[in-house]
Amino acid sequence: MSRELLLLVDALAREKNVQKEVVFIALEMALASATKKRIHEDADIRVEIDRETGAYDAYRRWHVLLDADVENDESQVGLIDAKEQLPDVQVDDYIEESLEPIDFGRIGAQAAKQVILQKIRDAEREQVLNDFLQREEKLVTGTVKRMERGNAIVEAGRIEALLPRDQMIPKENLRPGDRVRAWLMKVDRQARGPQLILSRTAPEFIIELFRLEVPEIEDELLEIKSAARDPGVRAKIAVKSNDQRIDPIGTCVGMRGSRVTAVTNELAGERVDIILWSPEPAQFVIGALAPAEVSSIVVDEEKHAMDVVVDEANLAIAIGRSGQNVRLASELTGWQINLMTVEQSAERQEKEASGIRQVFMEKLDVDEEVADILIEEGFSTLEEVAYVPLAEMLEIEAFDEATVTELRDRARNVLLTEAIVDEEQLEGVEEAMLNLDGMDKSLAAKLARGGIKNRDDLADLAVDELTEITGIDDERAKALITKARAHWFAGEA
Repeated sequence: MSRELLLLVDALAREKNVQKEVVFIALEMALASATKKRIHEDADIRVEIDRETGAYDAYRRWHVLLDADVENDESQVGLIDAKEQLPDVQVDDYIEESLEPIDFGRIGAQAAKQVILQKIRDAEREQVLNDFLQREEKLVTGTVKRMERGNAIVEAGRIEALLPRDQMIPKENLRPGDRVRAWLMKVDRQARGPQLILSRTAPEFIIELFRLEVPEIEDELLEIKSAARDPGVRAKIAVKSNDQRIDPIGTCVGMRGSRVTAVTNELAGERVDIILWSPEPAQFVIGALAPAEVSSIVVDEEKHAMDVVVDEANLAIAIGRSGQNVRLASELTGWQINLMTVEQSAERQEKEASGIRQVFMEKLDVDEEVADILIEEGFSTLEEVAYVPLAEMLEIEAFDEATVTELRDRARNVLLTEAIVDEEQLEGVEEAMLNLDGMDKSLAAKLARGGIKNRDDLADLAVDELTEITGIDDERAKALITKARAHWFAGEA
């Protein structure tokens, strides 16, 4: 019998083109399944086949648990009973009892055969998948085998892949037999059907298509730094040259537009804007908004946002149809882009200056003229007036040294007084509120002055109420309220 078993393993391994170990494991599972049916369905059976001789042994196992945790006497045993058999046994160990091996010829042959064949099919499938993945192909080219509920099953050589409906280019109408190319989005090893999941809408797809059409990218003479898409309609890619002799945009466009046209045709006519990447964020954003011309730009590093000013004639171009141009530019660059006209920018600057002017006049006890001089010189907070290097402030022509010293002293005194008041206000504030991400002592003190001293009070506020109390922007207010409410839902979870 042992020799017959070894011959069976050898024959199956050759026929199915899988490793012998896979067949051995499948046989062990089949024998364990058959043995379990003879003893009890809930029993835990382990079968071990000797890889050299073909002899096999069967064992019944019990998992050692604390007595209170035992739920199934057929495969579990309490620690007290287990120690009677093996004094050194510990929780989570296994106790095994040797069983008389059943006659292989008398087991449920059909059931065993099914287990073996299924295991081998799984191994074959895994082998085919591994062979494909070893080639590290990011683009998959195949034929639509069939359509299932709007999704396309794509046959690529010996492997099947799934192209979901939501990953197809809108208005794309694929039919069985159509040749299709897509980007390998992910591998789902848990799926029963196709394990390769494809996408034709991902930004990575257009990057790989250009890599295919532009040899200079593969040679690392060019780089595509980022891409953004409105699938089937418009896309933007940012390119960078690693060789000064190469024009990155012209190289991607190709002779008479041949290269970009090939990509456009693959993407169902999707128009592609090729942008020159820049390490300077402002310059990158200006390029990404093309063909609109930018009048000026203000970068806010803290919010990772830019206020981009364009004239009336360029506003519609910068926005694009349904906001498409500015949205793609934002995705391409990774910056939040706030578009505004020259007039809107002037109004906003005046509003901001008015607020800063009011603070300087009240806190520093100066007139409007002095406040305006500070604003014109770039000062926007009391902290800047108090702690900017003395040499920088002495460069202000309108102020002499005595004036500068007085302004600095006044600013520092105000900040010190406010800090003392803030500490007093914080005495009754809940620690959990102080520890919220995005909360600081100054903000917590403002909330405390408004009677908001714990997370629940903060969570009950509307966004406009929070901005009115503290003066923070809507985005930060929303984030704080969301974090303050998190503990409500954590309890439910």
